[in-house]
Amino acid sequence: MNYQEAVEYLYTQTPLFQNVGQEAYKEGLYNTVTIDRHLGCPHKLFKTIHVAGTNGKGSVSHTLAAILQASGLKTGLYTSPHLTDFRERIRVNGKPVSPDYVVKFIENNRDFLEPLHPSFFEVTTAMAFSWFAEQEVDVAVIETGLGGRLDCTNIITPVLSIITNIGYDHMKFLGDTLQQIAFEKAGIMKKNVPVIIGEHTDETRKVFERRAEEIGTKVLFAQDNCKIISHKYINPSKVVYETDALPALESGLAGLCQENNANTILTAIDELKRKRFSIPETAIRKGFKDVCRMTGLRGRWQLVSKKPDIICDTGHNSHGLKYIAKHLEELSAKPGAGQLRIVIGMVNDKDVADVLALMPRNARYYFTQASVKRALEAGTLRDMARQAGLTGMVYGTVAQAVSTAQREAAPNDLIFVGGSTFVVADLLTMPEFFIHG
Repeated sequence: MNYQEAVEYLYTQTPLFQNVGQEAYKEGLYNTVTIDRHLGCPHKLFKTIHVAGTNGKGSVSHTLAAILQASGLKTGLYTSPHLTDFRERIRVNGKPVSPDYVVKFIENNRDFLEPLHPSFFEVTTAMAFSWFAEQEVDVAVIETGLGGRLDCTNIITPVLSIITNIGYDHMKFLGDTLQQIAFEKAGIMKKNVPVIIGEHTDETRKVFERRAEEIGTKVLFAQDNCKIISHKYINPSKVVYETDALPALESGLAGLCQENNANTILTAIDELKRKRFSIPETAIRKGFKDVCRMTGLRGRWQLVSKKPDIICDTGHNSHGLKYIAKHLEELSAKPGAGQLRIVIGMVNDKDVADVLALMPRNARYYFTQASVKRALEAGTLRDMARQAGLTGMVYGTVAQAVSTAQREAAPNDLIFVGGSTFVVADLLTMPEFFIHG
């Protein structure tokens, strides 16, 4: 078995939520605990930080990992989904898991795994914990896959838990109210493990406070003590924050949503310092500025081409896309701005109508679909968009849509590509736009 065969085995033998949606979801921790015990409980061999939330998990996880790495700690990072290569999910000090280890893990454990019929995420989580243990990491930042309470990452007892925010997503599994979703995310809370809430509303705050009291831990609301005084964009993919403790804090992650993420990260750093983590100012600055280079993070308000600017973002639900829509409207209203062009595709289990209602009316749209089974057919998306007052043409692939938008654009136009993680993934596999992390 070579690496490609190992990955294909994972895709075909274990149901992958990324491709098929709810058919891949397995509720409960039985398989996870069983596999973990079989492997010798590798997750107990290193410290962890657990990150949940509707949006912002990836940005917060990658930036924290970059800061810890810059502080001299050997740092694991487990995130999902990947964009172009499975190994993006599992990293140590920014370097993806080795192809040989992926092969070895499957070959050594397939006879044990197959009778369990585990999900893709259950197997991948076990692989990540085993790799981190083998690499003897000091700490690993672990991002939940879906929810929290029943997510298979929830076997860890971290030094710190983080819940970035609560929005409407995956309602079939997590509930159809913010309180229900907050309850599921709050399931990562552990006794005597402090938890940071990045963003909250009055209704979700009560859920978190009640849960923290029940299990016996403290909860810190980052919004109660906002550390960001102001921000200034240097270019479409670089922003500088002003804070009391860290003036002129440069970040390589732009986009309006990143201010909330930055405040969450800074609050987390303060708590980690109270946990006796040695995190110097130089490490914080380096982690914020160089997060993409250090961790391989892509697809967060990423500038992939110029003249015209082409920006992509993996925001994929109404909670995340409201920030994107507002930012696009601000950019298109600037003096000298050209036509705003939006290449958009979505998956069939998202809040499509709610997203379309948020999108700018002054844009020219290129409706498309990503190369996954969950993709909403582009013609259906176009028809739904018309009801929201959005107009444009249909293109069968992301490559066709992007190439057409680029051909039709003037140098001062702005092309945005998004609506789905998988649309961004298809963009980044186009040779002329692939940017190495």
